[in-house]
Amino acid sequence: MIPISSSLENKVFPLYELEKQLKPLGYVVGGSWDYDEGAMDYKMADEDGYQFLRIPFKVEEGMLDSPGAIVRLGAPFILTHKYQDDVEAHADNGVLQGSVNQFQSPIDPDSDVPTKYVEKGKRLIEQIENMLM
Repeated sequence: MIPISSSLENKVFPLYELEKQLKPLGYVVGGSWDYDEGAMDYKMADEDGYQFLRIPFKVEEGMLDSPGAIVRLGAPFILTHKYQDDVEAHADNGVLQGSVNQFQSPIDPDSDVPTKYVEKGKRLIEQIENMLM
């Protein structure tokens, strides 16, 4: 994980406005959100894993699954997740007969980030700062 210094940190926005501005650029609310925190994720590449720019946030008012949520941004960072190429050895067969957990555990959820993605992430953050500030 590589932190990126940004003027976005600690800024407060309506989540709706963030999504309206960032989704057209390819950002999504990451799948690991909770009712009081989450992240805007941008998949930069899938070179030997997945490289993401992540802008975490915490809810200041409301809940993420309700209209009107207000969020405070955290420090952006870049990360690489490496996943297995083959079938997971300890695959979960699920509770119901015939159901299978199709998602693999990462080999390394915090792998090294190639330098070129650090530079790309910094440029992406500058773009968002210029747009939102």
